[in-house]
Amino acid sequence: MHRSRILALVEALQQGSLSQEDFIAGIEDASHAKRAGLDFAHLDVERVQRTGLPEFVFGQGKSAEQIALLLMGLHDAGQVAVATRVDDAKAALIRAALPGVLDHRVARVMVLPAPGEPAAADTLGSVAVVCAGTSDLPVAEEAAVVLEALGHPVLRVRDVGVAGIHRLMGHLESLRSSRAIIVVAGMEGALPGVVAGLVGRPVIGVPTSVGYGAAFGGVAALLGMLNACAPGVSVVNIDNGFGAACQAALINRR
Repeated sequence: MHRSRILALVEALQQGSLSQEDFIAGIEDASHAKRAGLDFAHLDVERVQRTGLPEFVFGQGKSAEQIALLLMGLHDAGQVAVATRVDDAKAALIRAALPGVLDHRVARVMVLPAPGEPAAADTLGSVAVVCAGTSDLPVAEEAAVVLEALGHPVLRVRDVGVAGIHRLMGHLESLRSSRAIIVVAGMEGALPGVVAGLVGRPVIGVPTSVGYGAAFGGVAALLGMLNACAPGVSVVNIDNGFGAACQAALINRR
């Protein structure tokens, strides 16, 4: 249960506008994520207390109605609600159902901000999202948008792949000021190792399914990143900008 919702219930109880029975019911209702019509899923609204990351909605394979209901359920629990991998057709229906939703089409991510004022970023540093080429942007933007939804400042560095490595050099100082760096690349997947050899920050490699036939849908980039000789590189699954964002968020909150 979100802290702001608990504080509101406590304040109402202290002021006498809420009975003890209604206070207990409010706590129990939120903790069990009860929501009318949500018989197809069980929202884990307590995940953020256990892990530091909220429940997310994976949009692929779900209907627009299901995604909208899940987003509303998380929002009603006082949390930011994020759905990833939402295609254009579903996004149009969700925008009509949820006027307050933020739709990031390049990233294929939809965000319903938490109710009330956004929490201050306090001591959070920035996370850099480095994109090798324009074809890798959807995956890079998935990472960037998820991070921003969680309250993390993001530095975007685009089109700095190894085919024109000189373009990366002008960004080194800003990369060194970041607490973690996500590097998104397809083809041979060499960029994360290059960045890790130049900057002393945790580097999270994200292989993309961009490339000609021998790229094998991102397998070549995945193996290239796994075999990076520069220390400090970790690697997530192919096209998994979301997973990289979660890892970077945990690093940045340490």
